[in-house]
Amino acid sequence: MAASSISIVCTLRYVDRTASGWYTPRSVIRVNFSRSNELYQRALRVIPGGVNSPVRAFKSVGGNPVFISRGEGAYLLDEDGNRFIDYVCSWGPLILGHAHPKVIEAVCEAARHGTSFGAATAREVELAEMITQAVSSIEKVRLVNSGTEAVMSAIRVARGYTGRTKIIKFEGCYHGHADPLLAKAGSGVATFGLPDSAGVPAGVTADTIVLRYNDTEGVRQAISQYGNEIACVVVEPVAGNMGVVPPTKEFLTCLRELCDKHGIVLIFDEVITGFRVAFGGAQELFGVRADMTCLGKILGGGLPVGAYGGKREIMDVVAPTGPVYQAGTLSGNPLAVAAGIATLRALQEPGFYQRLERTAARLEQELTTIARGLDVPVHCNRVGSMMTLFFTPGPVTDYASARTSDTNRYAQFFRGMLERGVYLAPSQFEAAFVSAAHSDTEIDYTLEKAAEVLASMREIDSES
Repeated sequence: MAASSISIVCTLRYVDRTASGWYTPRSVIRVNFSRSNELYQRALRVIPGGVNSPVRAFKSVGGNPVFISRGEGAYLLDEDGNRFIDYVCSWGPLILGHAHPKVIEAVCEAARHGTSFGAATAREVELAEMITQAVSSIEKVRLVNSGTEAVMSAIRVARGYTGRTKIIKFEGCYHGHADPLLAKAGSGVATFGLPDSAGVPAGVTADTIVLRYNDTEGVRQAISQYGNEIACVVVEPVAGNMGVVPPTKEFLTCLRELCDKHGIVLIFDEVITGFRVAFGGAQELFGVRADMTCLGKILGGGLPVGAYGGKREIMDVVAPTGPVYQAGTLSGNPLAVAAGIATLRALQEPGFYQRLERTAARLEQELTTIARGLDVPVHCNRVGSMMTLFFTPGPVTDYASARTSDTNRYAQFFRGMLERGVYLAPSQFEAAFVSAAHSDTEIDYTLEKAAEVLASMREIDSES
């Protein structure tokens, strides 16, 4: 990405290399966000907080949200004409990049025949077959409209299948905004979660047990105490919503063994990791099979979609075959299904994941090297093409260690990168995503600007 491609108010920042090889800032740039600011003021009058999803409001990083007009490959263009390298990728779905020609062609072709029928279509069957072929633990699958809906439905099915009511989730893992899942951990090894949102009655989360991610001993104790009451364990096999936190080798294996022993349904929330860390998701990557799997994001190729599936005997309790009810007018709608089929076909091209891994690994390694060379305390977690740069000197293995991050430093980093044409997640506790559209050109530019921003942060520290 050439510096001249960024629309700015004044000249782009000029930098020199110091003797140590790092960048020393000389001047400051300022991106023009006047149109975005105008739209935000209008939005505040008619939309709660001016946004339709909270993190978009930029509250944790300062400033007003950027309003996007379109996406092209690895780039976003906003309403002011600024151009950014995008590492949010719509929070993960756009593994092929923005407006991929094959996906757009598939959606347009589907739309010409109608956008929704509320009836069965051939493409639904094709996508379901592709899912069962990709994820070996899924024998039957039901399409829905979002990841939230997928997890909510999977838990209902697990309860209906087992006849039990309690569920286990893990602190820092986000499974959508369904009431029983908006719970956080208190003190002790295992606590019944208190609602983490107003409007959720305490009774709704009373059967939700919240444990520490990667804490095998905590899981053993909780299941030992409540095992015959627990319907399911739901977990992100790679946490992505406290920032990226990989599982330990023992954690997922322990969950599988304990669920087998106690007749508990193990649900992997692969809404983010599905088709992202491998074509078969985290289950392929780590070699641990779930009883049920929730999918979304990439499955819709940028359109709203979700899915839950699993063992045949479990899925056969879903209506109309069984007594567990779940339905949706737009489930399996033609546009999302067409986008999903086109995306999954593209992911099966030879060498796709190897190329993506090389790109993401380079970004992680060189970004970490730059930060450490500048004595900026960071820790980078990466699994495949999803990663988080935590502004903390120690490793991040769970929600508690993630929360030690210096969110003010991340906000400085975010703003500095945004002003230089790089769009990161507007929260320390989210993932960055690399797409197939990111080439060495985009990675080179990103690393150069990251060096500038981190050097600026170091200078501010030395002056204070």
